[in-house]
Amino acid sequence: MMRRLVATIAALVVGAATAVAADSPLGAWKTVDEKSGKTVSEVQVYDQGGKLFGKIVRLTEPTDANGKPKLCTKCQGADKDQPIVGLIILKGLSADGDRYKGGTITDPEDGKVYKSELWREGDTLRVRGYLGVFYRTQTWQKGN
Repeated sequence: MMRRLVATIAALVVGAATAVAADSPLGAWKTVDEKSGKTVSEVQVYDQGGKLFGKIVRLTEPTDANGKPKLCTKCQGADKDQPIVGLIILKGLSADGDRYKGGTITDPEDGKVYKSELWREGDTLRVRGYLGVFYRTQTWQKGN
């Protein structure tokens, strides 16, 4: 009887952990151009000190017309003129229910930093950037 109870509890714990892991935003995500539908980059979302961060680990077109790595020329501060591959674009998001909020996202195209939040929807990651009351939401696809 006791063994059956322990086995049932263990199965429930493993099942719950698997369900949580399935909804986790951690891992590789492909960003997709909304107009062309083509993959633009791959972002690795990771946990650091209980907060989420995301680093660009691959670009579909990593070099400029001169064959040099693309740089974040419009970024400010420490990110200014840094290679886009390796750039941490998601910073400091904390869990808030089924979403992650309170952090920022940098757009390497224009160098602007926006308040952000993200959440899972099935096999996609919804990433929203805010500028005041206005926002834009992107859908990222699960990467490899």
